[in-house]
Amino acid sequence: MTDIDEHGRPEPPVAGDELATLLGFLEFHRATLAWKCEGLDAAGLAATVGASTMTLGGMLKHLAYVEDHWFSYCLHGRDRQPPWDTVDWGADRDWDWHSAAEDRPEAPRALWEETVERSRRAVEEALAGGGGLDQLARRAWRDGRSPNLRWILVHMIEEYARHNGHADLLREAVDGKTGE
Repeated sequence: MTDIDEHGRPEPPVAGDELATLLGFLEFHRATLAWKCEGLDAAGLAATVGASTMTLGGMLKHLAYVEDHWFSYCLHGRDRQPPWDTVDWGADRDWDWHSAAEDRPEAPRALWEETVERSRRAVEEALAGGGGLDQLARRAWRDGRSPNLRWILVHMIEEYARHNGHADLLREAVDGKTGE
């Protein structure tokens, strides 16, 4: 039984094995981002802080891209999923961040939720294959090295933890909501 905190986030296991701990922290950070973006309209999702152009809508879209990149494209070697398959990254290296301003307010959240669910299935599929956390991504880096599933999970925890700090500041600027 997973404990759920007052913000609807699953608490990572206190004494879990390696896999349960890694997945527990990743789910906790995913839920933190969902909490920080909850109930916002287009203006809330487009709000910035100070000199930064970062927005919560852009963050949702960026993290949807990162989820798909690591769990589908790299880990399983699959083709890019829409909308990533048609992006001209050469024209706008930060398209995932910038294009969210053109989306309906519910679109970045829906894209992120769909991608997270696809990522969960991709991890389950990888683990069902028997390689455990040591299995290597099918798509190697340019230098020929391939990260293992353990590295990918830790990287995703780091990615969410970093952006959830940004999300705290952005959400507070939108409507004053604070917390963790």
